[in-house]
Amino acid sequence: MKRDIILAGVGGQGILSIATVIGFVVVDQGLYLKQAEVHGMSQRGGDVQSNLRISSDPIYSDLIPAGQADLIISVEPMESLRYIPFLSRTGWLITSTAPYVNITDYPENDVLMNEIRKVKNHIAIPADTIAKEIGSPRSSNIVMLGAASAYLDLPFEKLEEGIQKIFGKKGEKIVESNLKALHAGRDFAKSYIA
Repeated sequence: MKRDIILAGVGGQGILSIATVIGFVVVDQGLYLKQAEVHGMSQRGGDVQSNLRISSDPIYSDLIPAGQADLIISVEPMESLRYIPFLSRTGWLITSTAPYVNITDYPENDVLMNEIRKVKNHIAIPADTIAKEIGSPRSSNIVMLGAASAYLDLPFEKLEEGIQKIFGKKGEKIVESNLKALHAGRDFAKSYIA
C-alpha cells in the first residue's frame, strides 16, 4: 500500500485537522507516515500545504515529487490549481468550490472551475454550503475529508474513530457535527461520480 496526498488551502481552513485525522488512522493501522507542512506566513489567509506520504513499507522522503501525488485535497479552488503539477495521471483532485478571496487579482470563479474540470479525475464540492446545510459551518474541512475518503485506501470506520479521538476533548456535540460532515462529504462524492 502506498498513498501520496497533498492537502492544500489557506490558513484557518482546517488543513492541519484533516492531516491529524488521517495521521491518527495511519498510525492506528500500523502503516508508515511521513508528513511535511508549509504554513503561509503562519497567519490566517496564508498558503497552507501538507504532504502526507503513507505506505506499508518504510518511506525515505517526506516530499512528494511532481507528477506523483495520488490525491490532492484542497479546501480552496485556486490553491488546488497550484498543486495540479504534482498530481499523477491517475490521481484524484478533490476540491472545494468556495473561493477564499484574499488577494485583489483573485481569478473569476468560472475560470477556476473550468481549469479544475480539465483534470480527468476530479470532484468539485460545495463544502461550505454542505457544512452550513447540516448546521455545522465550521466543519467544511471534514466535509472535504469525507469526499476524499474513498481515495485514501483507509477504512471509513477508522476515519470515524479518528474524528472521535481528535475532537473528543471538545465535547460530544463537536464530535457528532464532524461525523455528520464526514458522512455528508462522502455522500456528495458518491453522487458526483454516479
